[in-house]
Amino acid sequence: MTDLPPPVGVFDSGVGGLSVLSELRRAMPGQDFVYLADTLHMPYGTRCDDDIRDLTARAVTELHRRGVGAVVVACNTASAFSLSHLRERFQIPIIGLVPAVKPAVMATRSGVVGVLATPSTMRGTLLADVIRQWAEPAGVQVLRAVSPALVPLVEAGQADSEDTRAVLREILTPLAQAGADQLVLGCTHYPFLRGSIQAEFGDTFALVDSGAAVARHTRNVLQERGLLAGAGAGTVHYLTTGDPEQFRVLLSRLPLPPQNGHNGAGGKDGAVSLAPSQSPAPRIEFATT
Repeated sequence: MTDLPPPVGVFDSGVGGLSVLSELRRAMPGQDFVYLADTLHMPYGTRCDDDIRDLTARAVTELHRRGVGAVVVACNTASAFSLSHLRERFQIPIIGLVPAVKPAVMATRSGVVGVLATPSTMRGTLLADVIRQWAEPAGVQVLRAVSPALVPLVEAGQADSEDTRAVLREILTPLAQAGADQLVLGCTHYPFLRGSIQAEFGDTFALVDSGAAVARHTRNVLQERGLLAGAGAGTVHYLTTGDPEQFRVLLSRLPLPPQNGHNGAGGKDGAVSLAPSQSPAPRIEFATT
């Protein structure tokens, strides 16, 4: 009997990383995953640097304790402050997110790109580094939009609410008026806002995120390490530091973020449901980090 590779850990402060998990499952349908949502301490985007690093390290420690063979830090804020510290501490592959500025710069026709991110991601050096690397040499102007309200709204299941649309109108209208034609979704919660953004702004912006790119990179890393699962139906084990029942309800309400031509959970073009397909009810467990 062939030994199965260990599961891959996926971490976010809440449900935002589910947008990345959907891409990971699409790229690696046979892989098992353990998803940890630190909903007790959400949101990370308004926390100080040391808090973000400490909470992220505690979460990755819990995933490591549960035997994962690699971890995807599916949180832009955690990636911005924690990746180097995590890689020094853990021997398994640690894969993080980089704001999708490069593809936005390559695609823009107006020469103006918007970035929608959390306050902490805006403050960190990672975003500034990719802007310096890709936008400045190309002469592309990067405009920033930030609101601490969006992540809690998504976590409350209000991604399509009027309150959410009001926030988006306030912070994105200046970018539209300035001619931005690409909008980088610099937080993994924000793909769940695609419907609201498009309802308010139509095709003003092409919406760009890093979910598919990190899934491809993760697949390559696992393949190089001999950790990639073969054909089959992978499982997902969900962990939350908050209330498992509340997480279950929110999980059932969240649509698959439409990306790369995909329009919904279980829809066309190989879309993958957020909930595990192997059982009627997702396996959700309380975890302490």
